[in-house]
Amino acid sequence: MIRKAVIPAAGLGTRFLPATKALPKEMLPIIDTPTIQYVVQEAVDSGIEDILIISGKGKRAMEDHFDRNFELEARLEEKEDERWYNEVRRLADMANIHFVRQKEMNGLGDAIYYARFHTGNEPFAVLLGDTVINSVIPVTQQLIDIYEQYRGTVIAVEEVPHDKVSRYGVVGGRKLSDTLMELSTLVEKPAVDKAPSNLAIAGRYILTPQIYEAIEHTPPGKNKEIQLTDAFLYLLKRENIYSHTIEGKRYDIGNKLDFLKTNVEFALRRKEFAAPFAAFLKEIVRELEAREAGK
Repeated sequence: MIRKAVIPAAGLGTRFLPATKALPKEMLPIIDTPTIQYVVQEAVDSGIEDILIISGKGKRAMEDHFDRNFELEARLEEKEDERWYNEVRRLADMANIHFVRQKEMNGLGDAIYYARFHTGNEPFAVLLGDTVINSVIPVTQQLIDIYEQYRGTVIAVEEVPHDKVSRYGVVGGRKLSDTLMELSTLVEKPAVDKAPSNLAIAGRYILTPQIYEAIEHTPPGKNKEIQLTDAFLYLLKRENIYSHTIEGKRYDIGNKLDFLKTNVEFALRRKEFAAPFAAFLKEIVRELEAREAGK
């Protein structure tokens, strides 16, 4: 049984400057909900209520978000705003959330290593703090189901266009089913003609405690950071690793353009915004087409 989740969220968020000078990237809202809240909710929806967030300097806003705010609660109660009073209280009660700081930005592998005392000698889930996945069955739950059957590390992957594999960590191996693969290799940002497949790592994992030994034996790689993909290569020589092609759509909030696209898609799913926002977008498109026609 997977009881604990780790959410690495210590990055500096330099692609979102100047907004992230004082605000963690993970707190940037998709409409009105911080990105990190979607990630925590996925863990909770997968049956996990013990969550460790790996944060960094200047990330205090995340702790405040999941903490009680008695003044705000009192004001909402006074206004008899039951909806938002309940929502604010829910945030503080949705899970047992702990925080530890990554003292230096030494890569994803190093960030996960900070969780070793919290997870101990048991498997755990990892959900990247800047990646949201929309799915009927939470992707973390999908991975847990596979772990319960195979008792090995499970990595979420998604199909990407072959000409874009150089942007991702890519896996290769022996197919066990349409969505499941037993891995034989992992390559970080391979050249298009060297990629073992078009299955890219999608920011969700179930890791065994042996990952910590693998990280200890992994030297710094690209950007002089300890890469989780390199640690998997060490682990692969000692235990089976599986990949699962996710059922759902991944939203990487790692750059401004993808962040804008994500907000548009999420807005079109919200009942209170869908119709007027769709009408607004259609008007924008008509104006752009008219402008192009007039050139």
